[in-house]
Amino acid sequence: MIVEQAVITVAEGKEESFETAFAEAKSVMASSPGCQSVQLFRCIEESDRFLLFVEWDSVEAHMEGFRKSPAFDEWREIVGPYFAYLSDMSHYRPVGAG
Repeated sequence: MIVEQAVITVAEGKEESFETAFAEAKSVMASSPGCQSVQLFRCIEESDRFLLFVEWDSVEAHMEGFRKSPAFDEWREIVGPYFAYLSDMSHYRPVGAG
């Protein structure tokens, strides 16, 4: 299992609409093979910033499976219009597991 972490800044004034759209987009991502869970957090100090955590079976499930699939295009079509920018996207593995 790996965790994808992404920091998303949403266009000013679009935060509530983004949250609504993300509820739909979440199911698109969650139904992708290799996706274990999807969580979105809103920053308290900067309300236009969101933190996305996605658990994947592997980096390949995310980058080769989801990102190169029609599901990614659908996901991006739903939430992409709200993005001001994506400032960081990284993959993490558990430490000390096993």
